[in-house]
Amino acid sequence: MRAAVLTVSDGVHHGTREDRSGDTLTELLTAEGFEVERRVVPDDTDVISAAIVDLSNSNSLVLTTGGTGFTPRDVTPEATRPILEREAPGIAEAIRADARTRTPHALLSRGVAGLRGATLVVNLPGSPGGCRDGFAVLQPALLHGLELAEGDQSSRHRQT
Repeated sequence: MRAAVLTVSDGVHHGTREDRSGDTLTELLTAEGFEVERRVVPDDTDVISAAIVDLSNSNSLVLTTGGTGFTPRDVTPEATRPILEREAPGIAEAIRADARTRTPHALLSRGVAGLRGATLVVNLPGSPGGCRDGFAVLQPALLHGLELAEGDQSSRHRQT
């Protein structure tokens, strides 16, 4: 299965910061058996949207990292929401709820999740720890969700 990691960061894009969050997500996805494509974009709504659209054309999963907070340059949710065809609010809610057990700052995360065609798109925070924790929340349901999104009729729907 193919996945993409999209790092949204002016600093990483300009080469003044390391992409530690992107590295973390790549390691986690590779360990799950995904072939991973990576891309870095600046904090720009149109550029982020275009990258997600492009990456969703060739990947089952697009994980973004960065741009989900309160600063004026944090526009990843605004770039993501218009290109989603169906939102999956439970994913973003679960990630925030889990993070809230560790820090009150989780309340400030504005990430969204949803489907663009059969591709699942999930916004994650811009820190390695936030990416690791968010992926841990997503991982138990990830493969089943991707099977359902692709229309796999052999995948039994599992009630929760």
